[in-house]
Amino acid sequence: MELLGSDASPFVRKARVLVAEAGITDVPYVQVTATPMGGEERLNSANPLGKIPALVRDGGPTIYDSNVVCRFLDDRAQAGLYPAGRLWETLTLEATGDGIMEAAVGIVYEKRLRPEELWWNDWFDAQWLKVTRSLDALERQWMSHLYGPLDMGQVSVACALGYLDLRHGDRDWRGGRDALAAWYKRFAERPSMVATAPE
Repeated sequence: MELLGSDASPFVRKARVLVAEAGITDVPYVQVTATPMGGEERLNSANPLGKIPALVRDGGPTIYDSNVVCRFLDDRAQAGLYPAGRLWETLTLEATGDGIMEAAVGIVYEKRLRPEELWWNDWFDAQWLKVTRSLDALERQWMSHLYGPLDMGQVSVACALGYLDLRHGDRDWRGGRDALAAWYKRFAERPSMVATAPE
């Protein structure tokens, strides 16, 4: 079994944090190149969508999409990062983190893959508005869950915030969100987060 991914991807980082937190030692991480315009053949042959992370299994088809990969690995390791007692809250928080990632990655792709004269500023604004609304919701109504026992909702949010620092450091996501910023500062010190931090 192999986990295919790229260090800069927040979706891959989410799976790698789970691997570390669950103490999984038999799933090697393999760096691949992936872009919306087509990644390397090793990835495309494993995942027809060419997206990461992709979990190549010895005894079955490749599993892909970060949520599917994480649920599979959590179940396999019996790590309990999708706790039954608060499953819907965990999944909703995970979806919020993933949504922040999707919007933030969308801005990066628009700038990276299209000529500057074709950049769509309304797109940038709409995607960033999704990010800020989500951050405000986290600050307003999710702090008690974020400070609760570890689950994949927290991991997703932390990886999303780390990606904002990586690719959108010129935007002040912490402004007016002191509680969220304090939580992230503490969470980012976890060994799993330190070990998976992109260069």
